[in-house]
Amino acid sequence: MEPADIDVETVAFDGVRTRVTRVQTASSADAERAFVLIAGIGVAATYFDLLAPTLAQNARVYALDLPGFAGQRAPRDEPSVAFFADQVEAVLDRFELDDPVLLGHSFGTQIVTEVLTRRPGIRQAVLIGPVVNDRERSVVLQAIRFAQSSLFEPFRLVMLAVSAYLLCGFAYFMRVLPHMMRYPLRERLADVSAQVLLIRGARDFSSPRYFHSELLAVARDAWRWEIHGAAHSVINGNAIGVAKLMDAFVAGDLPRRGQMSQEEARVPRPAYGGIALMWRAARYRVQEWFSAREGDEVGVEHAKESHAAVMWRAFTGGRR
Repeated sequence: MEPADIDVETVAFDGVRTRVTRVQTASSADAERAFVLIAGIGVAATYFDLLAPTLAQNARVYALDLPGFAGQRAPRDEPSVAFFADQVEAVLDRFELDDPVLLGHSFGTQIVTEVLTRRPGIRQAVLIGPVVNDRERSVVLQAIRFAQSSLFEPFRLVMLAVSAYLLCGFAYFMRVLPHMMRYPLRERLADVSAQVLLIRGARDFSSPRYFHSELLAVARDAWRWEIHGAAHSVINGNAIGVAKLMDAFVAGDLPRRGQMSQEEARVPRPAYGGIALMWRAARYRVQEWFSAREGDEVGVEHAKESHAAVMWRAFTGGRR
């Protein structure tokens, strides 16, 4: 893989800001294809730290930290799905992205769906681990499902999620949560004209198989894939498989339904690493965390770039 260049800036709209991490390689700098990545409730673009540079081999990638997440100032407005869709649309306008491929994970699938209902010119989208299914619209039940899925997540991803929730803050998380629980994803998806790829991890209790069957039944033009061994955070631990499915989907080469093995989808072990790799990666994540808390966007960008360089060298054995 080519090393990815990272640029971070913020987009202001209606008094609030969205942080945008742009990821590209020398080969994809002028590519027509663009991916816009939107993470779940409380988390941020850091969840895409392996997926984004993989996708960036062939496309321009824009990973979003939405208002109130990842140290962004929480808005005074009600943080509804429609509110977040407004912010995503502002990013699309800022970068003149008329027909990007939108990717949403977890709560992000609701935001992507809302954007798609407004912008029929967008032709393709990827919904990974969509929530919340109509049979389990209970905070308690969803907490149980999330805990069940977490048992199958790598420790690194659990800690990544915990740090993201701390940065988001409990109060703001609880402001957003009721909107996520109420959003009628199945009904709204029926109004979407874009081609939609549904992906889930086979061990994702938060996004069960029967819910994907229901979404497939109402969608106008949908694909359905499952990755063995993966849980809710399939976008990270199984980023290679997700990228393969997305590339094939965009190219028109993906069968309508299928399953992918864990071996094919899993991120490979780092070419080198150990304690030194863990220490350096964690150090840059901590720097990003504190920079975000202090509103230091220059510090956030430097930490993201440094972390990306460490991960690229570790997983490819390359030099920058």
